Amino acid sequence: MKIVMIGAGYVGLVSGVCFSDFGHQVICVEKDQNKLAKLRAGKVPIFEPGLEMLMERNTREGRLRFSDDLKSSIVDADAIFIAVGTPARRGDGFADLTFVYDTAREIGESLTTDTVIVTKSTVPVGTNREIKRIITACKPKAAFEVVSNPEFLREGSAIEDFMRPDRVVVGVESEAAEAVMRNVYRPLNLRETPLVVTDLETAETIKYAANAFLATKITFINEIADLCEKTGGDVQQVAKGIGLDSRIGGKFLHAGPGYGGSCFPKDTLALVQTGQRYGAPQRIVETVVAVNDARKSDMTRKIIDACGGNVSGKRIAVLGVTFKPNTDDMRDAPSLVIIPELISAGASITACDPEGGAEARKLLAGADWVDDAYSAADGADALVIITEWNAFRGLDLSKVAELLNSPVFVDLRNIYPAEEVVAAGLTLTNVGKGHVKD
Repeated sequence: MKIVMIGAGYVGLVSGVCFSDFGHQVICVEKDQNKLAKLRAGKVPIFEPGLEMLMERNTREGRLRFSDDLKSSIVDADAIFIAVGTPARRGDGFADLTFVYDTAREIGESLTTDTVIVTKSTVPVGTNREIKRIITACKPKAAFEVVSNPEFLREGSAIEDFMRPDRVVVGVESEAAEAVMRNVYRPLNLRETPLVVTDLETAETIKYAANAFLATKITFINEIADLCEKTGGDVQQVAKGIGLDSRIGGKFLHAGPGYGGSCFPKDTLALVQTGQRYGAPQRIVETVVAVNDARKSDMTRKIIDACGGNVSGKRIAVLGVTFKPNTDDMRDAPSLVIIPELISAGASITACDPEGGAEARKLLAGADWVDDAYSAADGADALVIITEWNAFRGLDLSKVAELLNSPVFVDLRNIYPAEEVVAAGLTLTNVGKGHVKD
């Protein structure tokens, strides 16, 4: 099949590359000339494990190419995917659909053959019907179908998620459109991947509901962590105890500094706004958003308390600034709140991150940057782990204790057992632990 992927951002590039690896002929359309030049040169503009190798192979074998010419690219396409950005709109947090609708207009003005237009971008309920209206207005006699096909990719695990998904969701209005989508995803039949076929509105809602539910699990366990700190419980044991219940499951029950990234913050906000627009308030999700926003500042106070209640004039080593490991994504990362607040409180920051440093330097003015954890710890008054990269999971704690000016060790991801930290001569502050012995 010939597939056109409009937008070579995170979702579009990963999807386009993986579709080409399925054996389809794929053209990724990207208007950003700097990004397009990198892609044509075989360079991946984002950090995603395994993506560069997959892109190189499929480009070399002729199944994948990149273009900035939408009009010529979509000729004879079996499926045209819209995978442009839908950032949270300033002011109300609703999804900004400018890029989606602009793309729909351009498709409508350029469409010459029957095809299926598939929305891969995360969009609120009703967007696909508006896309259909826009294209029809541009070309009233055009024969096309609109499909909703939300993505469920986790940054850092996107290739695996695409190739071995839990499910594929497609919202369609005809059997013909469903048949095209079954052909697009036919390679997954060998793994008997469930294909959930719905109407457009249901597919749109599934995406937001899924992300909001996962964000709720994270926020729930973070509040339980606060309770454990007051009562003497252990949040990790609580998470294990409830996660073994098959009705709950253990995923997304890891207490920490709150969720961030490209999906959960904007998708929860968009769902809240959608609920208000339709007169169906999403009160649980509203609370999740508020609690998660406050969570990041709570972590700043935790760090300051660990430093004796005052960080003025102190140097703090920060390990990890991306919102999660195995990505260079800084969007809504907890570090973007924690580090500026520490600097405002008078601290100086020395930070390191395996992949996020380049972007973080633009966003975290005032922080100093080093290449490894031990350089960050050298001469610091406290060490703080914000992101649980593998590079920070096996530190020589005795060496860390020797390098630090004072033995303050703040583990916001609960990587290290208390006994190991204490045995190294460090004073541990973690999340959701009521009993940490000196």
